[in-house]
Amino acid sequence: MLRKTEWLKDYPRELAEAMLAEGSLVRLNVGEWAQAEGDNRSGLFVVIEGVLHSYCAAPGDREVMIGLAEAGSVVGHATRFSGGPRLVTTVCVEPSVLLEISEAALERVAERRPEIWRAIAGFAYANMRSMVRMAAEVISLRPRERIAARLLAAVDGHRKPMEEPAPTIRLSQELLGEMTGLTRKTVNVHLSAFERDGLIEVGYGRITLCDLERLRAVANG
Repeated sequence: MLRKTEWLKDYPRELAEAMLAEGSLVRLNVGEWAQAEGDNRSGLFVVIEGVLHSYCAAPGDREVMIGLAEAGSVVGHATRFSGGPRLVTTVCVEPSVLLEISEAALERVAERRPEIWRAIAGFAYANMRSMVRMAAEVISLRPRERIAARLLAAVDGHRKPMEEPAPTIRLSQELLGEMTGLTRKTVNVHLSAFERDGLIEVGYGRITLCDLERLRAVANG
């Protein structure tokens, strides 16, 4: 799984092997937290199996979902680059297996494979780019375009789903509403229209993207 992840695909396989040697596998059940906002504990979690949702605090004492992590994704941070406490709370939504690599373990990996810091900087930049894009969508796109853009972003960066003819996102309409700043009713109206037009198929807690090119056309206005 590590060798297939997007952020390690251009690095020697020895880097993944060093991370496995220094990390430890953690099994979490539905509802358990991998990390909590404000936690000073550092280090990374690589998702091996399962799905996790990330939340951040919002005005009005609310928590808003801002992203999901599936197999190959990374959550957490290395203080060498970011510093400070964790920015989001990440919760398992199905039984999950994570590879935990502490800050001390990262330092040990770096003694043999210093390119680990470049790989970490790469996924940190990708995460920042994703958040900037989400903010731009909320500010500039109409609801129909915003929903299409967020559906596409949910599979962006995951090579395997993007190679499938119809990638499936494990995401409910309510959570999609949180990620786009729209009500569940508004999301339902537009998803129903997408489904009638053959762009998607909506299932229980899942959305299958049937026509990526047409969805891109919608997202681009």
